[in-house]
Amino acid sequence: MLIGIVGKPSSGKSTFFKAATLIDVAIASYPFTTIKPNFGTGFVRVECVDKEFKTQCNPKYGYCINHIRFVPVELIDVAGLVPGAHEGKGLGNQFLNDLSAAHVLIHVIDLSGSINEKGEAVTPFSYDPANDIRFLEHEIDMWFTGILKRGWDKFARQMQQNTTTIEKALATQLSSFRVTEALVKSTIEKLNLGNEPPTKWTDEQLKSLATEFRKATKPIVIACNKADVPGSEKNFERLKKEFPEYMLVPCSSESEVALKEAAKKKMIDYAPGDKKFEIIEPDKLNANQKKALEFIEKNVLGKWGSTGVQECLDKAVFEFLKYIAIFPAGVNKLADKDGNILPDCHLMPPGSTALDFAYKIHTDFGKNFLYAMDAKTKMKIGGDKKLKNRDAIEIISAAR
Repeated sequence: MLIGIVGKPSSGKSTFFKAATLIDVAIASYPFTTIKPNFGTGFVRVECVDKEFKTQCNPKYGYCINHIRFVPVELIDVAGLVPGAHEGKGLGNQFLNDLSAAHVLIHVIDLSGSINEKGEAVTPFSYDPANDIRFLEHEIDMWFTGILKRGWDKFARQMQQNTTTIEKALATQLSSFRVTEALVKSTIEKLNLGNEPPTKWTDEQLKSLATEFRKATKPIVIACNKADVPGSEKNFERLKKEFPEYMLVPCSSESEVALKEAAKKKMIDYAPGDKKFEIIEPDKLNANQKKALEFIEKNVLGKWGSTGVQECLDKAVFEFLKYIAIFPAGVNKLADKDGNILPDCHLMPPGSTALDFAYKIHTDFGKNFLYAMDAKTKMKIGGDKKLKNRDAIEIISAAR
């Protein structure tokens, strides 16, 4: 799974990326600090099943704090986007091409309105962040439209000559975006485009088609960054009313970086996404450190409930993509051959079955699947059984 971190230059997306990964990236208050995409590993929070088995897990990948499992996901921070990117302005072409493999996008905007549309610093609250929400979605929609229209006349003639179907033609053309024949069919029905041949579809109809494909394959979470700036809460409330259909999350990337760095140095007890932190040894903090932590406690955690960075990742994976977390677990043995307890946790698409999970673990397990066991209930389940979030499953295969 790949999560794309997007936004205009200097919006704070690279700080968000660092907050999610703790990787040092180029961060500065001028346009196009990020030229080449940065790849890193973030994590989503899952309530670990180890608590139900009255044990403590030992993850091979990720980590577990107080029975909260942090499961790795891949992140990409791409070059900043400016109006006209789909026409090649700024670093638009590079930006959009880098996004092609992303399953979901987190759009980082400056809630304080201190960066204009070009990524230039302006007086706080003098710029309306609502403009950023509109223009980025427009750019991505136009990008999809451009790809859809490439070779459209050729496709239209083939369909008119009955050498292919519209569903197959578009699914093939947009396969890199995970557009399927089923999605094409349902979208055509939704837009009532089936009443006339594709050769007569207008540019506006093609744009509507592309927009629906984008919504299905590139959903967007809005990370309202710099929520720690006094007065930003008014902008957030206004944006919620103006964009009721969007998922907006107030966040402070700088605060998350500070808390993670402090936790890494054993100064505080903090897990990403927590509503509070505990200072481990107050006497070891200097005056500036104490002041910074007090500010975060009052103006971020106290006001918003979290820094918002972890919440963006969790919502992207579990609410938008609706993925589920599945733990490989033996009915009578929770440890692997190296003694690691519940070492793995896999993120699976919605509707995944026990057979799908077998293939996820290893192709041979899928090919030689016999049945599965629910490690919690100790009940036998078939290959077509749909799994639920936090299931603990043992695969029984002839390949074992």
